[in-house]
Parts: sequence; structure tokens; C-alpha cells
Amino acid sequence: MTRPNVPADAAAAHADLRRTLMRQFVTANDTVTVHDWSVELLRPRNSDDLISEADFVRDDRLPYWADLWPSSRILAGYLLETQRAPNHARRAPTLLELGCGLGLVTMAAMRAGYDVLATDYYEDALRFTRANAAHALGREPATRHVDWRDFPADLTGFDRIVAADVLYEKTYPPLLSAAIARTLAPGGEAIIADPGRIAAPDFLAGLASYGLEVVSKVTLPFDEGEIHQQITIYRIQATPIAG
Repeated sequence: MTRPNVPADAAAAHADLRRTLMRQFVTANDTVTVHDWSVELLRPRNSDDLISEADFVRDDRLPYWADLWPSSRILAGYLLETQRAPNHARRAPTLLELGCGLGLVTMAAMRAGYDVLATDYYEDALRFTRANAAHALGREPATRHVDWRDFPADLTGFDRIVAADVLYEKTYPPLLSAAIARTLAPGGEAIIADPGRIAAPDFLAGLASYGLEVVSKVTLPFDEGEIHQQITIYRIQATPIAG
């Protein structure tokens, strides 16, 4: 892997963030290949060590962000292979990731030419995303803490919205659908990668009530070691208005 040329002050800030995370967490480094790109990811070594009983009692929160899930790898590769950012004359197209975790999908989108805002419910996920992007790409994405239950009103007008493996709770479908409907720009699309989680059928069934529809889907295999999953990628757009 080649490292990008980065101004000295930015490189120092990036290195400081990485060192801070390595002091605060017991970490590991993974080299991941998606499409034709190999990237190094810093992550907490064991996500179970991050479980907080207080967080779980308060809102059932568990640190799923700290693991690299197969859906994220499939979605990152899909973005790099098939969703190259369109050539906008005046600006880079915008992309919002809902639930960025360790940042792999956000990094793939940045590499594909998008202006990315990475969001997550965990502040630590945003810090790892920034550190991983800076290490691999020499620049950080914009990041923001977002709670889907109190979604920020000012997040609107994104050309693309992406999310990987976020439908693991039965309460999530209306929250995800509402977030997509609120934030998607006219003519934009959402790309959701899902391995068959419990809430996926409810999400798909409820899209119409938010003015959304699946315009295509493709199922891709993930096979590595003992992990064998079928990841379905759904492309979702606003339903055209009749007449």
C-alpha cells in the first residue's frame, strides 16, 4: 500500500489521533482488500471489551461498530466497482453514511470521489473512521454524531445515502426509512447492504409509506474462513409521482 502525500501539520494531527486511540483502546490492525484496493484498518481488538451495562440498560446500546462486518466489505467493494461518483461540473456529489462503524464504506466512497459525511451513534466510531481514513487516504471525512430517533433536521439533499448491516433491530425500519426520505436529494438514491437481518422484511414492506421504492437489488456472496453470507444490496429511490 502506498501512502498519500500529506502536509506535515495534517499528518501530525492524523498521527496524534491514531496514537490517542491506541492508548485508549487495546487495538489490532487488519489489512482488508475490497475490489482492487487493499487498506489497513485500526480497530478495537475485542468489541466485547467495550460493552457497557449502563449503555445497554439506557437504550440497548451494544458496540457493534467495533467489528468489521461482511456487509460493509461487500458494500465498499460495490461502491468502488459500480458506483463511481458521477462527474458533476461544479461539485463532488455528496454521500451520507448511516452507521459508519470503522469507516470502510466511508473510505471507499471517498476514494470513489464522493464528498462524504460519516455518521454513527457512537462517538468512538467517528474517531476510528477519521483515523482510518486519514491513515489510508491522507484526509478525514466530515463526521457527525446522529441518533436516528432524533434525526437532525438540517441533514438534507444528499446525492447518495449508504448503510451496511443496520437492520438488526425490529425498531429500526421506520427510523431508517424516515432518515432516507428526509435526507435524499431529488433524483438521488440510497444503497443498503443487508445479510438477511430480522428487520429487513419490515423495512422493505414499509418503504412505500415513506414515498420510497426498491429499483434494483443484487445478492453477492461473502465467503471467508467459516463465515458464509449472502449480502443483498438494495438500490432505493423516491417513488415517481404519477401524472
